[in-house]
Amino acid sequence: MRVEYINPFVEAAYNILTEVLGGEIRRGELYLKSTSMPVMGVAALVGLAGDVEGRVIFDMDMKTAMKIASQMNQEDLKSFDDLAKATITELANLITAQAVTKLHDLGFRFDLTPPALFTGENMEISDHEVEALIVPMETSLGLVEVNVAIRDRM
Repeated sequence: MRVEYINPFVEAAYNILTEVLGGEIRRGELYLKSTSMPVMGVAALVGLAGDVEGRVIFDMDMKTAMKIASQMNQEDLKSFDDLAKATITELANLITAQAVTKLHDLGFRFDLTPPALFTGENMEISDHEVEALIVPMETSLGLVEVNVAIRDRM
């Protein structure tokens, strides 16, 4: 996986989380994962196709998702309803749009799928053909992991 693909997503996640959540965002140590990996409970997945192929997942636990959705809507949401789901999906859209703009400026061309939101316990993402780079982002509302698995199109 080329670092040129990763940095725009890391920078965009940091910028957008700082902008919409306020407070300090701390980036944790990056790590690679090459086998199936569990997700924390709420995962927004965006697919990529074109010059590259792969996906980006914005992963968090339900408690963090609820806090983020409440903060972004400036109200205390009580359940992970349609508004909360749309808010987490929009967060994924904001981050991805900023990252893709940077990648397009670098000459990369690809399309995105709309974010798909997955919720539940004991879920697992399997990527048999590409390693995933995990970038933990510690916010004042909880941990958000940016999980990037992108490779050049074969």
